[in-house]
Amino acid sequence: MSMNSTNTLRGGLIQMALKSSTDNDPETIRKAMIEAHIPLIEEAGEKGVQVLCFQEVFTQPYFCPSQDAKWYESAEPIPNGPTTKLMQEYAAKYKMVIVVPIYERDDVTGVYYNTAAVIDADGSYLGKYRKTHIPQVAGFWEKFFFKPGASNWPVFETQYCKLGVYICYDRHFPEGWRALALNGAEYIVNPSATVAGLSEYLWKLEQPASAAANGCWIGAINRVGHEQPWDIGEFYGQSYFVNPRGQIEKEASRDKDELIIHDMDMSMVQEVRNGWQFFRDRRPSTYGRLTEGE
Repeated sequence: MSMNSTNTLRGGLIQMALKSSTDNDPETIRKAMIEAHIPLIEEAGEKGVQVLCFQEVFTQPYFCPSQDAKWYESAEPIPNGPTTKLMQEYAAKYKMVIVVPIYERDDVTGVYYNTAAVIDADGSYLGKYRKTHIPQVAGFWEKFFFKPGASNWPVFETQYCKLGVYICYDRHFPEGWRALALNGAEYIVNPSATVAGLSEYLWKLEQPASAAANGCWIGAINRVGHEQPWDIGEFYGQSYFVNPRGQIEKEASRDKDELIIHDMDMSMVQEVRNGWQFFRDRRPSTYGRLTEGE
């Protein structure tokens, strides 16, 4: 159902540092990351969080500075892999929507995606979003690991809100935010793995701008710490909630594992959209240049 004007939505975001050496096998790392997340998942459930989201590829290091096929072993099927199944149990236990960003192994052998599974508050699997835009620059050799997704901008009708997902590098592309909003998204989560440097200034620029442009809430999640042996920089945390006016209302620390919880006033979505009327005043018939060719 959609939020009505009297409802708030209690959101939760979890940011976390890596809990296991990258020398270990991916399954050992997955188990360590799950174990570290469980107390925060339980805390979110006990505190009444309605929509919870983790960071990008939350069960593993951000392995894309390497081009090591070892990490293909960390990919799981969705929804029949162990992580999605486990999170379905927690979703049902706490009546909490959970967005589960993991490395996905497709049914086609040797095809992998950067994906988020979406689980409803009754534990049912609603579907998945596959990261659309895949970078290939120094330190971020993602095309080695991920096939670009073509999910057609799904919006998930959860028990609490109309939910969209956009993953990390996607956030630099305004077209996807707009497509999700036009498909009905009121709240969009952006699980990420981004390090200090060029992106840090953009971190608090792009999502607030996109929230304002589309009149929606956004939850932005980043991991924390340094990951060896690559150490491409500091994952600087600072996960946050930004409202439909583009104002950051709640922010996490820079360097700690943390669950942040925030009550979002969902009546702001209609209020802001009615005020600005960006969707009314769009001129899609004049935008052909945006979709001509590749």
